[in-house]
Amino acid sequence: MRITRLRLQHLRKHRDLDIELARGLTIVRGPNESGKTTLQRAIELGLTRRVTSASADIDGLRTWGAADEERPTVRIEFEQDEEDGVHPGSVEKSFRGAKGAVRMEYEGNAITDPAMADQVLAELTGVPTEGFFRSTASVRHHEVDDLARDESALKDRLQASISGGDRGTSRARKKLEKALYELNTKGEKNPGRLKVAEAAVAQAGAGVEQGELALAQLERDRDRLSVARERRADADAGLAERRSLLEKARQAERLEAERSAAQERFERYRTAVQVSEQIAAMHESHPSKNALPILREVATRLRAIDGRMRELRAMLSGEVEVNYEVETPEPRSWRPIAIVALALIAAGVALAAGTQLSLISLPSGQVLPLIVVVAGLVLALQGRRQRVQAHSFERQKQLRDTEVDRRLRGRSQLEQELQEAELRMANELSGLELPDMPAVEALLAAEEAHVTEIERLSAQLSGLVGREPPDVLPSMRDAAALEIDQKTGALDALGPIAKEPRARERLEVEVRDAEHAVEAARDEEANARARVDQNAVDAEEVAAQAERLATWQEQLAALQRRNRVYDLTLKAIDEAERATMRTATRYLEKHMVGDLARVTGGRYRRVRVDDATLGIEVFAPERNDWVDVSALSQGTLDLVYLAARIGLVRLVTGDRRPPLVLDDPFVTLDDDRARRALELLRAISTDFQVIYLTCSDRYDAAADAVCALDGPTASDTEAVGAA
Repeated sequence: MRITRLRLQHLRKHRDLDIELARGLTIVRGPNESGKTTLQRAIELGLTRRVTSASADIDGLRTWGAADEERPTVRIEFEQDEEDGVHPGSVEKSFRGAKGAVRMEYEGNAITDPAMADQVLAELTGVPTEGFFRSTASVRHHEVDDLARDESALKDRLQASISGGDRGTSRARKKLEKALYELNTKGEKNPGRLKVAEAAVAQAGAGVEQGELALAQLERDRDRLSVARERRADADAGLAERRSLLEKARQAERLEAERSAAQERFERYRTAVQVSEQIAAMHESHPSKNALPILREVATRLRAIDGRMRELRAMLSGEVEVNYEVETPEPRSWRPIAIVALALIAAGVALAAGTQLSLISLPSGQVLPLIVVVAGLVLALQGRRQRVQAHSFERQKQLRDTEVDRRLRGRSQLEQELQEAELRMANELSGLELPDMPAVEALLAAEEAHVTEIERLSAQLSGLVGREPPDVLPSMRDAAALEIDQKTGALDALGPIAKEPRARERLEVEVRDAEHAVEAARDEEANARARVDQNAVDAEEVAAQAERLATWQEQLAALQRRNRVYDLTLKAIDEAERATMRTATRYLEKHMVGDLARVTGGRYRRVRVDDATLGIEVFAPERNDWVDVSALSQGTLDLVYLAARIGLVRLVTGDRRPPLVLDDPFVTLDDDRARRALELLRAISTDFQVIYLTCSDRYDAAADAVCALDGPTASDTEAVGAA
């Protein structure tokens, strides 16, 4: 990674600083308190620190006098060398504690998740943590000062760099050594945990041994109690099993009843669906196109027309022609006879009256008037008979004349009425598309039978499902079928008990027997427990002592096992460190030779690093022997440290190339060695970006870019005036 631009806001001295950096060697020059170290810290924060960090050092970096909402912000624009070319990117971090924000743009992706942004930066730089970066690629001025004050500082710095700034290994070693000490201390006043556990095991073992004899009888009683408990447990298990089987049997009966009910519903709805389909089919296949009431009305009209036609045909076919036979002679007139009868009656009455008055004297006395009257009555009766006959004759004659006249005048009317009736008949038959009246009667009979069948099927459907809509019958049938399948599946899941006849009755008897067995087992267990409770031996104390012994034995075994694990772990850490040191020292020896020879002008061409102590030796030509670097001058020691750190950067970052930030490590070098050291940095800058912080301008000519920072200008004028 090569930083091309760096912008700082509200960070120490830099309220708003924007500088451009070269891809190779950039000299950042400025006097003291110009903010050079702040630039180094800003790069460390921008590449490694999470924006949500709430540490106190972040608050200490804020610009003096900054408002509360003004928080330190670092923006880094960079270029990443990959196999397919150079990829630009940028990352901006605003440190606001829990509200901190980050935005990273790389390869067309925008990342705002703090953890993801730090992960991508670690992959690009090869530096996973801030401590790792500060112990490898970021060299501070005070580190070089430490080398001058303490001979062991170089070894400590190299040790920290090899471990990547992570002191977890040393902390783990110290913890392991402390834990081993706490475990194995043998003193009486402050015994270790192993000694405490061994003493507790011995004491508990003695107590258990003393209580074993007294516990024998208690053990026998407990054995009997255990047997009773087992029997009771077996009885409980048997009862639970029988109850479970009984519940299954009852469930099977219930499921069987529900399945039968579902089967009945299925058959009913299946039949209802068939009947509904038949009704629908019959509604679609009526023999007549007309409804039955209309057809009946038409048939009634046709029957009336047909009856009238038959009557007319009969009248026309049976008509009597005019009879011209000689009429019967007209009866004699009754009037003369009536006149004679009246006269005789009057004469007889007169004779009778005269006889009574003696006006007339007759020989026969009163017989003659009577005869005259009787004769008059007979003639009157005869006249009446003739009168009736005359009236009857007149009436028959009138009727005969009327009939003859009707027959003569009505035949044409009958024929016309017959034609009209035939025309109406033809029109009605044409409307029905039938040839004749028998066909109408047959159609009517068929339609009536069809409607009767529909009504019968409808009544059957109503009897099956009541007023259920026909369109829901298939779903209800299918639901009943599904329920049958579910109940069948549930019955199958119950196993053979579901198929056994009269299983419930059998299991109810077995459950009652099992309940009696459980009661007996509980009584036996109660008796055994009573014998144990009556035992004078303190079985619980002996058992507790045995438990304490087992606990202490377990703790002792665990402590012994932990002691072995700690010891093996410590040895493994030592071996891993030795292996890491061997790898690192060989790598350092290989890569320090060229750099050290270049900066010393060929004076030192051989380097040797001790695997255990990390002591560095160089081959001195004057002595023709190896010399520890602590015996060299401070400037040479600085060069050795710088070469070692550069080698370590190559070792720990692999194929990644983080920027190297150096805070004036050449301050103790003479001009000649400083020039050669700068040439080394020039050579390194082809592979790593180098940002060199210094107060001197003697490196400006060799730099790819120079960034000059202004020093502080404010002064305390009031203090001067007061003095």
